[in-house]
Amino acid sequence: MKTDIYLGIDMGSTGLKAVAFAAGSGATLAAAGGALPYRQLPQGGCELAADAIEAALARALQGVMEQLGARARDIRALSCTGHGAGLYLLDEQGRLLGARAVASTDQRAAARARALGDRLGDALYDEVGCRPWSGQSSMIAAELLGGDPALRDRARHLLFAKDYLAFLLTGEIATDASDASTAGLLALRGGGWSPMAFEAAGLADLGARAPAPIMAAGEVIGRVSAGAAAAFGLPAGVPVAMGAIDLLASLRAVGAERQGHAVAVLGTWCVNAVVAPVREPKPEVGAIVSFGDPARRLYLENSPSSMANVAWAARALQFADAAAVVECAMSEPLGAEGLRFLPFINGGNWPAGASAGFVGLQAHHTRAHLARAVVDGVAAWHAWHLKRLAERGLGAPGRVAALGGGARDRRMAQLLAGFLGHAVERCGDDETGARGAAGYAALSQGQDAADCLPAPCERVEPDPRQQAAHRDFYAHFHSVVDSLAPAFGHLAGAAR
Repeated sequence: MKTDIYLGIDMGSTGLKAVAFAAGSGATLAAAGGALPYRQLPQGGCELAADAIEAALARALQGVMEQLGARARDIRALSCTGHGAGLYLLDEQGRLLGARAVASTDQRAAARARALGDRLGDALYDEVGCRPWSGQSSMIAAELLGGDPALRDRARHLLFAKDYLAFLLTGEIATDASDASTAGLLALRGGGWSPMAFEAAGLADLGARAPAPIMAAGEVIGRVSAGAAAAFGLPAGVPVAMGAIDLLASLRAVGAERQGHAVAVLGTWCVNAVVAPVREPKPEVGAIVSFGDPARRLYLENSPSSMANVAWAARALQFADAAAVVECAMSEPLGAEGLRFLPFINGGNWPAGASAGFVGLQAHHTRAHLARAVVDGVAAWHAWHLKRLAERGLGAPGRVAALGGGARDRRMAQLLAGFLGHAVERCGDDETGARGAAGYAALSQGQDAADCLPAPCERVEPDPRQQAAHRDFYAHFHSVVDSLAPAFGHLAGAAR
């Protein structure tokens, strides 16, 4: 009997992948993709050339089509997901402005975001659910376009990563609420684009003409065009459904959106989130995201870097890759003999002006100790965010799922469980973003994604022998971060 296939495309902060899933079993039938060649620029810039995006999309889709062979005709629909915020501005001809996109890890607008936060942070939190941060679309646009009126005048369409992929496939301009809200550009009351957010950034003109129409996730945007079929190897006419930001897609893939438990995404960003009922007054969290459900919100506790710290360590300490960093780290005991790493390689939302560094470094420490300190710091900072959510009554008590590339290694999930003091569900399938996107494709065809594309998970218990050690390390680590808050402020001021 023929099995329907749903295709999910995920454009993250480091790579782009396409995955084909079998309806019913949820089995992965084909997967392809690779790293995206982001360019690291002075002052913390991080950009990606337009032709590099198209080339990566072509490689991923052509790879999947080659693996599927004749079964490609069974693809019923596809959808896209991707990292939030960043800057994807199109001109009148539908080309990326300046022939490049900007990643959400870009730091060039950090000083601008801090200054705006000092003036209007509370008002913006009330209006759109978050305070200014450097990777927001509005902050990046203000920083890069403010001094170039001609370039600014050419901006016509504001999209996000997933929407740009859908545009390449269909030629249609649209976005969804989750991406617009994550970027701090959607009013929580009423659900429309927020003039206040654009005006606060000095972009009232852009706010009046550039925001895309908002569609519901799972709604068909259009179909794969003949040109896109030829360029990317897909069958022409396949329905393309609106997706959602990668975090929400991942929550949906593992059932967390429906069950209401928290997730920790051990990816480039340190993402920790839970879907819960709307609460007023608003709980004080990192961000509150509207995703089109009037009764629920996505509550976030995030920092700009999680496994990005491990990727940095791989480059700086000359490991083969991030997996090799973790492998080496686990050869040393928890705590790295007194060495601590501050996991803010791409900055942090708290403490103000946070940056990365080692504390307690001594002559006897080796590369393995450095690796262990990085891994410990990443897991401890996820636990800090998750505990903040729990303290505010958000999420099912004692229920956390670990997703993302870091969760591929069971030891990372167990370390997180140790700091939390309870088991975590490890969804070692690192394609949860793509699986969630495929779920929106299935939804567009009248299917229930939870039944149609179930995700594999396992329960990981903390190591009972290290209960006291994990508790003591966690307390000490966070006392170190707290004590360094003034130093972060001084360093941030010196960098201006």
